[in-house]
Amino acid sequence: MAETSGRKRRGGGRAGAAARRGGAVIEQMPWRLPVNTDRPTEPLGPEGVEAIHEGAMRILEEIGVAFLNEEALGILREAGCKIDGDIVRFDRHWIMEMIAKAPSTFTITPRNPDRELTVGGDVMLFGNVSSPPNYWDMEIGKKVPGNREMCQNLLKLTQYFNCIHFAGGYPVEPVDIHASVRHLDVLFDKLTITDKAMHAYSLGKERVEDVMEMVRIAGGLTEEEFQAKPRMYTNINSTSPLKHDHPMIDGCLRLARRGQAIVVTPFTLAGAMAPVTMAGAVAQSLAEALCAIALFQYVRPGIPCVIGTFTSNVDMKSGAPAFGTPEYMRATQMTGQMARFYGLPMRSSGVCAANVPDGQAMWETSNSLWASVQSGTNMVYHAAGWLEGGLIASPEKFIMDCEILQQIERYFEPETFATTPDDIALDAIKAVGNDGHFFGIQHTQDRYTTAFYQPFLSDWKNYEGWEAAGGIWTPERAHHMFKEIVANFEEPPMDVAIREELAEFVARRKAEGGAPTDF
Repeated sequence: MAETSGRKRRGGGRAGAAARRGGAVIEQMPWRLPVNTDRPTEPLGPEGVEAIHEGAMRILEEIGVAFLNEEALGILREAGCKIDGDIVRFDRHWIMEMIAKAPSTFTITPRNPDRELTVGGDVMLFGNVSSPPNYWDMEIGKKVPGNREMCQNLLKLTQYFNCIHFAGGYPVEPVDIHASVRHLDVLFDKLTITDKAMHAYSLGKERVEDVMEMVRIAGGLTEEEFQAKPRMYTNINSTSPLKHDHPMIDGCLRLARRGQAIVVTPFTLAGAMAPVTMAGAVAQSLAEALCAIALFQYVRPGIPCVIGTFTSNVDMKSGAPAFGTPEYMRATQMTGQMARFYGLPMRSSGVCAANVPDGQAMWETSNSLWASVQSGTNMVYHAAGWLEGGLIASPEKFIMDCEILQQIERYFEPETFATTPDDIALDAIKAVGNDGHFFGIQHTQDRYTTAFYQPFLSDWKNYEGWEAAGGIWTPERAHHMFKEIVANFEEPPMDVAIREELAEFVARRKAEGGAPTDF
């Protein structure tokens, strides 16, 4: 990999960024890293935690996990694991020894250092929708394949909203760009449209290496500086049940060797790729994640890793995935307990099975997001914009979800549960007494502008007022807001020389063929 001779100048800072997110289309809450002030919901007693841990360890010891990656098999053989073909069986003591090397908290520093993220502890981070192949908005009115313009517009929402902290995978797959070079064009768009933390798909060495190099260039970093701390991350899914494929493990090994963060998220659907019981599905999910994290810790001790959960259930009538269900919520809470047991940061998701941004979409997503709060999740994938079980991205849904995310951030603020004498407000209660109201007293007047959450999308007028204003339903309001944000959007600044270097890298890699495909 080519190195730059030194650090190049970064453009922009916090004050500048605040003025560049599309003007004042809405009044939104400031950029910050939310701190979850609640004690987590823990449905498991100590015996339940031990039972699930024991189940995960027995899966690893007695059943084993397939690793369809020869390099990984060689590393695990060297580590003393039992190998039978591509099935690996692990000693629980070795697993726990490796897991103990992973940090419980770490940072990811993108090209704008004011956007640095803390992953772990009480911090809760939200990311955009990632990877749907299809798109829906109210103007089109139907499900269509994603394209580059749609992807760019969703990236503009990712940058615009302060409650979105990291840019996950492609917010919609731009299928109008050939798969061999898609990663180059989309990463160029991501790195120029946003200045938030980046993601790389672990789908072949070319994609991973290209993205790491582009992130390094965009940060104006030498190779030594790039490797000194995480600047980006990847997320992989195991191939449930009990299998890790070649490209995802390969990509993680490459990121680990260059010091970048890794999220391991089994996609276990109870009743299909995991047992129908939620405890069994969680135990299997943990086994799949822990063995991969142990591998990465063996290769580079202390490499930042996050344990993910995507444990939900299927509709037993149709076999379709279901999200935001009571079972999904409990599985997320249980996984949160186990993540704390293992001392690992946790990832979950804001998901739904609805096909359009309707009531079902919002109650299922709200269930998912509040389960993330209850579980002590640190990274919430797909927090804004997800529909149809991950097959559709929608800008209206993105904006509607951001209203929930802001409400969660407000819910965390200590002012909402403070108990100082001023908050108990005995003097105010005494002044009003048994008659009158609190609207006009000084205690209220001093606080009324900041006392309560102010929505940017919800409409709190009564029916007559709503009707007089045109009777606009929530998705339609979100659609108008989407159009205005995109029309007024300005990219965050980037040093001209860095932008040119990125463009030259993309052009060169395209000329070389990009990533190999079979079509």
